Amino acid sequence: MALHDPEDPSIGQVLTRLIADAKEYGRAEVDYYKTLAAARKNDAVTGLIAGVAAAVLGLGLVCALLVGLILTLATLIGPGLATLAVVLLTAAVIALLARAAIDRFRHAFRAQPGSKR
Repeated sequence: MALHDPEDPSIGQVLTRLIADAKEYGRAEVDYYKTLAAARKNDAVTGLIAGVAAAVLGLGLVCALLVGLILTLATLIGPGLATLAVVLLTAAVIALLARAAIDRFRHAFRAQPGSKR
């Protein structure tokens, strides 16, 4: 029974191959995550553009709705009072939404129990 087969690679050769394989694996992982990050960045940019477009169209829709409401009320109570009524109602809604937003932000950023803040 032979202890060493001359065709078997030496420990040094095995370690060299292992190190090379590990480096190649590491490069492949880095390349994979770079590709994944680029794809996700593209998705995020596309989503951001769509969100901004939706917000702009939404603001236009709200403006059209308010103008339409003023024109509709103008036939009943006159243009000045219609404008005043719509402005006051809109300001009240804005105040309620702003108050809710402030409360939610305060709740979200409150100090944790036991923290020194």
